Amino acid sequence: MRGQAEVGEVEQETMVSPPTAAPTRVTKERFKGRRAKKPKQIALVMDGCTGCAGGPVCQTYCPVEECMILQPVAEVFPFARVWVDPLRCVGCRKCVRQGSDGMFVDGCPWDAIVMIPTREWEDQHGQLPY
Repeated sequence: MRGQAEVGEVEQETMVSPPTAAPTRVTKERFKGRRAKKPKQIALVMDGCTGCAGGPVCQTYCPVEECMILQPVAEVFPFARVWVDPLRCVGCRKCVRQGSDGMFVDGCPWDAIVMIPTREWEDQHGQLPY
């Protein structure tokens, strides 16, 4: 229905440390479903993405289930590249390495992810359905 967004579910993901490390248990909540409104910015993965050799860091930091998707790409074989689902991205910036005032924070270690205005993304790829 137009005008009404479905409420997404929050799924808890439990990560347990490897047996060689001190035993810790971290519970991380991940959002599943459709977001309520269009974000001001959307993550865009640049050509420098290597997919972190099969274990993308951005997938770990992203709070949205199946937003960052690892896809094989012929020109970067044997690596892969991450694709951001524009309908799931909430614009949280957790995947981006550079924070405000040029300060480095957690995120893509290769600086291969940038945030672009949603309007600019729509100008290039077409209107997002909301």
